[in-house]
Amino acid sequence: MALTADDHRFMARALRLARRGLYTTDPNPNVGCVLVNGAGEIVGEGWHQRAGQPHAEPLAIAAAGDRARGTTAYVTLEPCNHHGRTPPCAEALISAGVTRVVAATEDPNPTVSGRGYDKLREAGLQVEAGLLEEEAVELNIGYTRRMRTGRPWVRAKLAVSADGRTSLENGRSQWITGAASRADVHHWRARSSAILTGSGTVLADDPSLNARIPEAAEDEVLQPVKVVADSHLAIPVNARLLTTAGPVLVAHAAGEPEAAQALVTAGAEVMASINDGKGRVDLAALLDRLGERSINEVMVEAGPRLNGALLEAGLIDEIIMYQAASLLGSDARGMFTTTALTRMDNRYNLQLRDIRRFGDDVRMIYRVTR
Repeated sequence: MALTADDHRFMARALRLARRGLYTTDPNPNVGCVLVNGAGEIVGEGWHQRAGQPHAEPLAIAAAGDRARGTTAYVTLEPCNHHGRTPPCAEALISAGVTRVVAATEDPNPTVSGRGYDKLREAGLQVEAGLLEEEAVELNIGYTRRMRTGRPWVRAKLAVSADGRTSLENGRSQWITGAASRADVHHWRARSSAILTGSGTVLADDPSLNARIPEAAEDEVLQPVKVVADSHLAIPVNARLLTTAGPVLVAHAAGEPEAAQALVTAGAEVMASINDGKGRVDLAALLDRLGERSINEVMVEAGPRLNGALLEAGLIDEIIMYQAASLLGSDARGMFTTTALTRMDNRYNLQLRDIRRFGDDVRMIYRVTR
């Protein structure tokens, strides 16, 4: 059966519903579901709101009641067919009498991948997949990355002047960008599973690193884990990030037991040492460990040294750059401290994905091309 303009319209609605869970579903994916009867009327809809709570499909079925029979279900992710913390969604759709399922993308989770479609087809339902797939994958890009590689999606956030500087020569950086840009950053924090920074940033700026969205209630934002790469456990026990909402995880390479215990007493979790052999935190191993903890998306808010180390190691997937309408001069600090390049074909290439204005600032989103 050929997909129609109505199919696109209802899937777009399901994607909008899925986005409502963007700040709360972690580590689960964001999923929306719309049930439409033969007359083209929406009779039920739902979206996954929080891990452990009902998925989008049973919520839409409950909203539709008996009207679910004979409908088409538009789902942004393949319905699951396994018992986890909630019952299988494929079975719920079959039991409700849904006759057709249009899904945006296959679930990359190996316990689901393809099995949900198989279950639906075996029960006689018509299944069509791939409608608005790119949008659906983008919505769950961290979940998809973790399921396929074991590591989270990593995006670096940078606030820079028009001449590409992130702070003055003396380290001062507050504030390069305006209030509108800073407010937008909090939405990216809220959708992230973790915020990664370095001990240098903590010592210089004493950031909070929590997500603050005035229009959202406290239970509408799941606070990200605050991860500090602190090779020798140098951050103080009275650091602000230890007193604001959200768990704190400290990764080190060669910290003293006394310093580790002091941070634990202050409320942090100190990971077992991850040493790259040079006395620094092994960043690739850190991302592996974060993946093991079901961390989907990591936002890096750090200085040029940690940013540069991640870039050189090929660990940054995306860069969110807020560029202010100001100049800081040649002595100010740059974005990435890296080994000097001697050939142009060794440069780091980027793909511009989005550009928009926030007051006098411009936000550019780049993908790092490998």
